[in-house]
This record gives sequence, C-alpha cells and structure tokens, in this order.
Amino acid sequence: MVPTKRTRSFKLVTCYSHVRRARVGAPWRNSAGDTVSSTSGQRVTSSVDRRDTASPSLGGAVDILLLYGAPMMRSGNTAARTREWMEVMARKLGFDTVSIAISMDSIGVSVHGSGEAATSMREVGAPGINASRIADLEQLAKTLRSGSSPGEIAVKLEEIESTKPLYSRVQIAAAVGLASGSFAFLNGAAAPEMIATAIGGGIGQWFRAWLSSRRLNQFGAAALSAATASGIYVLAAALARHAGFGFAHYPAGFIASVLFLIPGFPLIAGLFDLLQHQTVAAVSRLAYGVMILLAVALGLSIVIALGGVDITRQPPPELAYPLKLLLRAVASLVAACAFAMLFNTSPRTVLAAGLLALLANGLRLVLIDMGIMLAPAAFLAALLIGLVALVVDERFNVPRLAMTVAPIVIMIPGIYVFETIVLFNRGHMLEALQASAVCSFVIGALAMGLATARFFRPR
Repeated sequence: MVPTKRTRSFKLVTCYSHVRRARVGAPWRNSAGDTVSSTSGQRVTSSVDRRDTASPSLGGAVDILLLYGAPMMRSGNTAARTREWMEVMARKLGFDTVSIAISMDSIGVSVHGSGEAATSMREVGAPGINASRIADLEQLAKTLRSGSSPGEIAVKLEEIESTKPLYSRVQIAAAVGLASGSFAFLNGAAAPEMIATAIGGGIGQWFRAWLSSRRLNQFGAAALSAATASGIYVLAAALARHAGFGFAHYPAGFIASVLFLIPGFPLIAGLFDLLQHQTVAAVSRLAYGVMILLAVALGLSIVIALGGVDITRQPPPELAYPLKLLLRAVASLVAACAFAMLFNTSPRTVLAAGLLALLANGLRLVLIDMGIMLAPAAFLAALLIGLVALVVDERFNVPRLAMTVAPIVIMIPGIYVFETIVLFNRGHMLEALQASAVCSFVIGALAMGLATARFFRPR
C-alpha cells in the first residue's frame, strides 16, 4: 500500500485486490427459461480510504451493495431504477454519500461514511429477465431496517437468488405458443394460420431454452430459434396446401411465430434509461436489443430464401363487429398474460398485465377502425399503459417494466416488419422503405407514449 493523497481527515490508501469470484447464491433462469449461474459476477477492483485501519464492516457493506445491484441489473431492471434502490440500501447501511456507475455488464460503487471511504466494482453477468426477482429485491430495500448487518442482508439476498422460477420450461413454451397464435389473430390470421403459428412459437421457445441451457451464444440461439419457429410454420403451411387447405393469411402467421424473440425488456429498459440520463447503460442495452433483432432477422431471412415465402397480404376474415371486439379482447389478454409468464412475473401481475393489454390494445384497434392512423393510435395506447404502470408501481409494488413490456410487445406491427425483411431480401427497395417507414413510425409512437407517461412520475 502506497499513500498517494492526504485529505483534511484521512489518508487515501489504495489496495489492489486480486480478481476473485464471489458467491451470490443458487442458479437462476433467464427469459429463455435456461439455468444460468448467479456466480458470474466478479469483484474487479477495490480501494479503501482510512485514517489508520479500515473498519472490517466497511468492505462487507460495499460488497452487499454490489451483491444487491448486480442481480437487479442481471434480471433486466433499468439502470436508473437500480441506482435508486442501491442508494436506499446505502443510506440504510449507514453511508453518508454514495456514487454509483452502472453499465450493462458492470457496477462500480464509491461510498463515504464515518471518516472512511471505499470503492469497488463488480461484473453483472449474463443478461436475463426475471421480473419476480426485481420485485423481491425492491421489496427488500423498502422493508430493510436501518443498521442491519451485512451478514443479515447477505442471507436475504441468497434466499432471493435461490428462489426457483415460477413456471417450468414446458409451461413457458405452451404459453408462448398461445401468445403466438393470439398475436396471429390480432394481425388478421384465420384459424389454420393460428394453429400453425402456435405450434411453431411453442417449439421455437422450447428450442431456445434448450440451446441456452447448453450455453450457446444468445445471438446464435436467437437466430436458430427464429429459423426453427418460422420453418415449422412454413412446413405446416406446405403440408396443409398438400392436403388441400391453403393459408390465405400467410404473412400474419409467419411473423407471429417469432414474436417471442422480440427483446422488449432490453429495448424498453434502454429507452427508460435514456430518459433518466443513464446513457452508458442505455446505449449498451439498446445495442444488445438491436443485435438480437438482427439475429432474428437472419434466421427469418434463411427460411424466406429457402421456403420461397409468399408476401401477398389478404384482408382479415369477415366477422360481426361485436364478435370481433370480443375475440380481440381475448387474444390481447391471452397474449399479454403469456408474455408476462415468459418474464417470470407473479400470477397476480400476469393477470394485471393481461387486463391492461385488453384495455390498451382494444383502444388502439378501435381507434384504427374509426380511421385514426396507426402511429397516433399506438401513441395513445402506450400512454395509457405507461400511466397505469406508474399507478400500479406506486400502490402495489409491481415493477413498471413487468406491467409495461408484455402489453407493448403485442402492439409491434409484425406485418410491416415481415414485409420489410422480405422486400429487402428480394431487392424491392422502394416498397421495403415504405414498409420500414410505417414500422418505424408505429414503434416510435409506442416509445413516445411510454416516455410521455414518465413525465407524470412523482419525484
């Protein structure tokens, strides 16, 4: 140890610790349903400022802050939200001031208290989605008593980390199948396309979970899962055509079969972080989401090229308007509930997200039926989702992301995404740009609606 700087009350002494792997708890599962070791975080550097000898509890308290923040980021929470709850934990641990630097793959903490200071950094680990864990960690910070020892907090953190997923891999695959079929109906598909989409989506999700459990690269798993899900849909369509049953609404079912691969959590978390000036975490999360989307597009492109996919869009089946409203409501409810299960959300929150999707997506579709353009209708629906999520978060301790992502995902303009990929692959640049412009405006409107709702958040 070499003294480098003298302040008014203490010396600054820097201790370079070796890189070590810290025990965090039991394995956890990410959004694909695969098991991922929670011991992936590492303490990279550590420094302690002290007058004579540092308190042994100081380093332990700093480690607790990192052990608290890393799983929260790893579970998909926003950097801004993680920072807020880490600051609450720091105050309850007795620190006077705390500085936190967060990116997608690491967290750095610098604390001061009782004439001492410490700085430490830790790797976050492989990204995943676990809304239930986020809620448990936030509840821990709310209910923690001031003056609790680091050992007591470590035990509670280990209990949270060791909690098993709420749903099995088979249950999630079945839910994704139902969500894919429901989304196909919302895009105008008929019963044959819905059945093929449900089969493709369910098998694709199970295959992704299997690939992830083998530690395959996430981008590679996304591309292979997209090819599998859409390939099964194309195969089902070919078999139906051979049996004399054609798929009149081919594009609607094709794109719905891979909806479960849309990285809604990272993209919306990145948007929220941008609004809270967490630029580093936001950019890295958005880049991660874009890479997942590109991997999915690669898988779809392979199937489109090999299967000669038809892009002819047919009008949706004619139904009585009251019946159409009822079926839309059921499809929105089922799809959002299934995606909430994919995010390991509690049953109560699953139902709440489904009901919110029923209201918001129903509003969007009714506005479109009345002649409102796609983007303004999407904006109003997203604004409603954002406002309700704020109220639910404040009153019922439900993370906003858990209430926001599932209803928003089912509003993604899948048909235009499909047309953009197909037309670009075939060299029809003008038509592809038109489809991509519509898609971009709708997605931008969804983002703006959520961002506008954030303006009403109490400080």
